[in-house]
Amino acid sequence: MSRAKPEDDEYWNSSKFKAFTFDDDDDEFSRLKESKRAVNSILVDDDEDEDDVERVSWSGEPVGISAQAATPCLKVIYSEEFLYSKPFQSFSESFSDTSVRTYAPVLRKPKSDGKDFVSDLSPEETVRRMQKGREFSLEKFRSLQDKLLLLDEAVAVYDGNLITAVLIYLNKSLSKEILFRELMARDVALRHYVHYLKEMGEQKLLVELLKALGRTEDMALMQYKEHLNIKDEGRRRDFLKSCLGLPFSQDDATHVQDHYTLLERQIIIEASDKKADAEIFKKFPRKASILNMPIITTLYYSCFYHYGESEGTFSSPSNIRKTFRISEKQYILTALGARAKLKSWFDVDSLFNTKNWLGYTKKRSPIGFHRVVDILQKNSAPVNVLQEYVNLIDDPDLKLSGALKYKCHDIVINTYRDLKDRQELVVYREKLERDSPEYRKIQDLLNNVQIRWKN
Repeated sequence: MSRAKPEDDEYWNSSKFKAFTFDDDDDEFSRLKESKRAVNSILVDDDEDEDDVERVSWSGEPVGISAQAATPCLKVIYSEEFLYSKPFQSFSESFSDTSVRTYAPVLRKPKSDGKDFVSDLSPEETVRRMQKGREFSLEKFRSLQDKLLLLDEAVAVYDGNLITAVLIYLNKSLSKEILFRELMARDVALRHYVHYLKEMGEQKLLVELLKALGRTEDMALMQYKEHLNIKDEGRRRDFLKSCLGLPFSQDDATHVQDHYTLLERQIIIEASDKKADAEIFKKFPRKASILNMPIITTLYYSCFYHYGESEGTFSSPSNIRKTFRISEKQYILTALGARAKLKSWFDVDSLFNTKNWLGYTKKRSPIGFHRVVDILQKNSAPVNVLQEYVNLIDDPDLKLSGALKYKCHDIVINTYRDLKDRQELVVYREKLERDSPEYRKIQDLLNNVQIRWKN
């Protein structure tokens, strides 16, 4: 028989090793169970110090000190820190998916590693644990009544993060018909849900929700916004045409009709001008496509490349003005900018020429001639053109300041003469070249004894 090893002797002879006993009071296993129950009772205590809890995102990875726990306020900040990137993902899945971290609501990581998870909490206790960043499970709430109690508790604590988290779970676990029906009676939760769907880009689901709520105009507008995701102009035009029958308000229906008509016309103009070989396209090559441009930009393009065309053509400025109900003031400003850019001063004059009932021609402007002068000057109009329009300014002070600014000497001299301001004429004479026509004109006025000067 082999000799016992020293450690075996130590085991049998030492007092610290006890033999097995059926006495429950001294049973080490029983004491372990009691210790475990004590630990669990501590975990259920909701008054533990919140500062000892490590803060992490729902992916399970630690975040920096800037990450904040859910704050008790009704408002929800739907930023990348608080929303899911996968709205129907379960909580258990989100712990294993690191891509969710950016969008998940930031809650606190519990001290326990999940071995002592409490699964029989009420909705109220679960919400409190969510607030404190402790272990919780939403998956265990399976009945509709429990799920709605959970939502009501989240709303009751005025915590936007918790409301959003619960709504995401309900979105996953309830049919949309039941969820929509229950949200109708919960205004706060409904607003959070609508905002959440907008932020997540769930346009189709949002349209269905708005339709279920009877908000047909909002539903129509939401569906109309889908055109922004369509890149091909032909498909976008067809989509806009399909939107014409949606229940918009009167103003919105007019806008959608104009949008469709404009894009349809732009497609026709673009196809034609791409092949155009007119002189103006050679002298001023197009810098960009006209597709998807606003109405005023389209009008400017038309005034630049298609000015003078008959009203029967789609590209005619007068046709565009009539079709889209552009005001006279807006039309004059746009056409003036386009024709002045081309240095077409005859066309500029034609914009303002009007005839009275006697057949006399007179210039009239709905935008004020001081604004006309500014536009002409920015497009390097010659002095004689500027002087003609400066002279048409009604206000004497504006006329004088415009004449001084753009060096319209004759207008300055005549204005000071009419004001009988001898001193200003003398000052202005010193700014002119000697023996110039303007200099001699001032000299003649100063020597005229018939003028009664005021100074």
